[in-house]
Amino acid sequence: MRILLDECVPRPLKRELKDYEVRTVVEMGWSGKKNGELLQLMKQTSFTILLTTDQNLRHQQNLEQAGVAVVVLIAPKNRLSDLIPLIPEARKVLNVIVPGEVIEVGLS
Repeated sequence: MRILLDECVPRPLKRELKDYEVRTVVEMGWSGKKNGELLQLMKQTSFTILLTTDQNLRHQQNLEQAGVAVVVLIAPKNRLSDLIPLIPEARKVLNVIVPGEVIEVGLS
């Protein structure tokens, strides 16, 4: 499983997922890419999961056709301190999500 952290996710969140193979959009040199192009690049480079805070992605792209799974972190803001509490639930989701699926993770 290869996970890509979207540009909208604070890069230090990667440290919270150190037991997974995680790269950031910036590390891959894909900064500024539109979602459709980003999904194509992910598929070409064997990424299986996009971790994002973009709640509109599922309405803008055909994720099933893209062949990647998407985990959307839902928090009041995109600050690291708001996203870290979501990581335990996100870890559970990462182990069961399948390509084409979108799962939202947020505090209830």
